[in-house]
Amino acid sequence: MTESLKKHIRQYIEIPDEKLERYCSAFKVKKLKKKDFLLKEGDICEAEGFVLNGCFKVFRTDKNADEQILYFGVEDWWVSDIDSFINQIPSQLNIQALEDSEILLISKKDKDRFYREIHEIESLMRLKFQMSIIALQRRIIDNLSKPSDERYQDFLKEYPQIAHRLTNIQIAAYLGVTPEFISRIRRKIVSRD
Repeated sequence: MTESLKKHIRQYIEIPDEKLERYCSAFKVKKLKKKDFLLKEGDICEAEGFVLNGCFKVFRTDKNADEQILYFGVEDWWVSDIDSFINQIPSQLNIQALEDSEILLISKKDKDRFYREIHEIESLMRLKFQMSIIALQRRIIDNLSKPSDERYQDFLKEYPQIAHRLTNIQIAAYLGVTPEFISRIRRKIVSRD
């Protein structure tokens, strides 16, 4: 079960086999059915997850019951509410499986222990956090400066492995547009081809 996690880690850092085995042995497999929640708003995020297979959405629901999707997590991606996980405060987010999924989970206690014991893991997570911040910064800039149709096209180019697995409603909630807009732009793209 941890082979894909090991492969993922080795893409970013060099780490002795023994240390990698110790780290990966702390993860527990969890299977979720489509629509199951890994985390619900108001709960404390007790674990960080590495997606083995399936698809998750990380989102919040506004006062009108509309979803605002922060990101999707698919194979070889990490999912968590980092604020709740690090600060052990109630989550403002939900994490829900969009498909039957399997995820490897590591607790905060274990994660903190490995930060202290295995400096390569701390380096790995520093790199992953930097990459996440860069992606978030780019997304904010795009949302502030690009028209909706261009953001949709960018989404398709950036995440081709995800787009075909999502509904118009889910993509719209991620981009901050209406599902009708997504339908119109998809029809427009098909008519050009």
